[in-house]
Amino acid sequence: MSHTDTSPPPSTASTPVPAERFTAAQKIAMAVLLTANFTLAVDFSILNVALPHIGTELGFATSALQWIVTSFALCAAGFTLFFGRVADLFGRKRLFMIGIVLLGVSSLAGGLATEPVLLLAARVGQGIATAMVTPAALSLMTTMFPEGPARSRALGLNGALMAAGFTAGAVLGGLLTGAVSWRWAFFINVVVALAVILIAPFVLREPARGPRPKLDVPGAVTITLALVALVFGIDTAGHNGWTHPGTWGPILGALILFAVFLKIEGRVTEPLVAPGLLKRSNIGWGNTAGLLAFGTFTSLVFLLTLYLQQILGYSAITAGLILGVLGIGTVIGGLVAPKIIGRTSAKTAIIAGLVVQAAATAPLAFAGDTRAWLVPV
Repeated sequence: MSHTDTSPPPSTASTPVPAERFTAAQKIAMAVLLTANFTLAVDFSILNVALPHIGTELGFATSALQWIVTSFALCAAGFTLFFGRVADLFGRKRLFMIGIVLLGVSSLAGGLATEPVLLLAARVGQGIATAMVTPAALSLMTTMFPEGPARSRALGLNGALMAAGFTAGAVLGGLLTGAVSWRWAFFINVVVALAVILIAPFVLREPARGPRPKLDVPGAVTITLALVALVFGIDTAGHNGWTHPGTWGPILGALILFAVFLKIEGRVTEPLVAPGLLKRSNIGWGNTAGLLAFGTFTSLVFLLTLYLQQILGYSAITAGLILGVLGIGTVIGGLVAPKIIGRTSAKTAIIAGLVVQAAATAPLAFAGDTRAWLVPV
């Protein structure tokens, strides 16, 4: 005799599906974290358009203007790995809050600066604040959501806003410099920092910390010194040429320090960067291409800032809008790259990107003191 089973289907309650939507509390926390990261991304480019005005008002030599950008980027890049480990040791939320306070204080100092030394000190403070906040915010995002659609959405939003930050920084810097004053490029950070400080303690949560890792202080100091030496050598080359002894001394010192850094990372129990990770071909290609693209792009923006305003006579607002077009290109590239990688490979996408960058930069070889170079004959 047949029997029809009318019992309910097995329950799936034991295997919950990660939620795709953010809760109200998560939305507020994400808004705080994304606002902080977006502000830091903007800081990379917001002063580019203002450089000629800053140089005139504070007495910077044209050759020294690049340190306004370099001092920030050097500290942000040199200390990010170190503070990522500090976040694991002392708490992500705590480091995030300290970094935001430092951002507000250093930005206020930069906005009130009356001489080059004070402005550069403020930029160093902003760079260190960036190195604190960026890894702490990213860690808070990943621990706030379980692995699944919600976490992917959060990280996707963060990546998109970080990419768009350069564009927004160039445009906003031009608008502030042309309409009000370059000092508001600093003061706007103070407003953002105050808002985050008031809200973040009540909405950010992090899980209980596990075993505390050890700080790789020798590795952090070595890699930072290597970056400083490399930048100093390249800067000397710009002033005195590549044949000057003062050029190759710092560069060779940087290469030695990089080698020492790798040796240190191979010996410590908890390295900042696992040496085996750097030996992977995909990571090697990515790091090399990233260094070339970032170095070319940032130096191009610096030169275009001076060229557009001091040679072609564009206003700060117009120069900011022109540089904003470059930023739009980075956003489009970020959207297109995953599709190219999916259909081909990461190496193909990297090579294609570098070729496009070279082709788009080539017309600048015809740049002159008029706008006729735009259509070279």
